[in-house]
Amino acid sequence: MYNWTFWVDEVDQYENRYTETANGDGSITHTKVRGEVYVEGTPQSAENFNKIEQGILDAHAAVALILNELRQNEWSDDARLSALEKATVQETGTVTLTNSLTFPFNNSKKSVALTNVRDNLNYVIVVVSKVANDGGNIGEIEFSERQVNGFKIEHTGSSASVTVVYAVIGGYDG
Repeated sequence: MYNWTFWVDEVDQYENRYTETANGDGSITHTKVRGEVYVEGTPQSAENFNKIEQGILDAHAAVALILNELRQNEWSDDARLSALEKATVQETGTVTLTNSLTFPFNNSKKSVALTNVRDNLNYVIVVVSKVANDGGNIGEIEFSERQVNGFKIEHTGSSASVTVVYAVIGGYDG
């Protein structure tokens, strides 16, 4: 379980005040003058930053385990869902993105309607597979403009046609 760190900014009387000391070698040392400390900030330390890294790693591992389970059960658009899939994936779909512009320009953004309207925007969209139908560069798959009834999807590469299989997880209150 990830232990969240509540980060607090340091607030001092003198935000940008420093003293300047000339060193014997021609260099200058600046030392912060804090004055009265109103709020002691959260330390920026390896311990705190490593907690963030561990949380990111744990989240990626959880998604990888779910996707591995889906792939081991030969998940496809028309395959039956396993017990884990029924518990985690409420909706899957396939979309073909077309781009008629020359790189670096791209007009592949497409609206996708969700079959099941969500209760909230707290859902995750996962790319299960992506294929450049013309052998071109796919780039990244990006999701935007999420709503309870749909989202937009696009690729950032030069390919004229990309087919994406996606899964939508969550977005329900209860």
